[in-house]
Amino acid sequence: MNFAVLQFPGSNCDQDCIHVLKNVLGHNAYLLWHKETSIHNADAIIVPGGFSYGDYLRTGAIARYSNVMQAVAEFARQGGLVLGICNGFQILCEAGLLPGALIKNRSLRFRCEFVWLKTSNNQTPFTCVAPKQDIMRIPIAHGEGCYFASKEELAQMRDNNQILWQYCDSKGDITPESNPNGSLLNIAGICNKEKNVAGLMPHPERASEEILSSTDGKTLFKSMIQWFEKQSR
Repeated sequence: MNFAVLQFPGSNCDQDCIHVLKNVLGHNAYLLWHKETSIHNADAIIVPGGFSYGDYLRTGAIARYSNVMQAVAEFARQGGLVLGICNGFQILCEAGLLPGALIKNRSLRFRCEFVWLKTSNNQTPFTCVAPKQDIMRIPIAHGEGCYFASKEELAQMRDNNQILWQYCDSKGDITPESNPNGSLLNIAGICNKEKNVAGLMPHPERASEEILSSTDGKTLFKSMIQWFEKQSR
């Protein structure tokens, strides 16, 4: 499977994603510079974390106008798999490929720590390997990770099963105390109505090897790979 990993000025998790996809999971992955107008032969796109364009204006606000994002939007419209991680999630929301927005953490502090995630819907290309209600231990590193959407958007997302991951405690209980940034409904990650575009604030690429204290993050990438291979048969 061929993964394109976007690279903006300020990206800092692009190489981490390349490493996991190539060296840990054994698939092809290449960097795609923000000025590119084609995604080439990609089967899936990863929009990585970092501080694209220095997070000027607001997170993701400038990156969404990059040349490459036009190609990403077209790829998504055709049903291609797109995953945004942290800053990538923010960019996808700014670009209108995902509903809602990411705002400053309620604490107004940058949070960098491991959190627990519950998989709320395991019937998507990004969660199909995870058992339903599966709990994962994955790190976060963000100052603007509080997910916000209108009541109408949240209701639609619930009806369409677009909430994929929620912050929980080590027992799997979704509680206010387990929410690191104040996200509505403890939302850590979502997908679009068509289920081919997803975004999450935690970093699965930083939890894909034993040396990093967790391999739970591989579940997301393995799900994308399994889903693609089934669709390609």
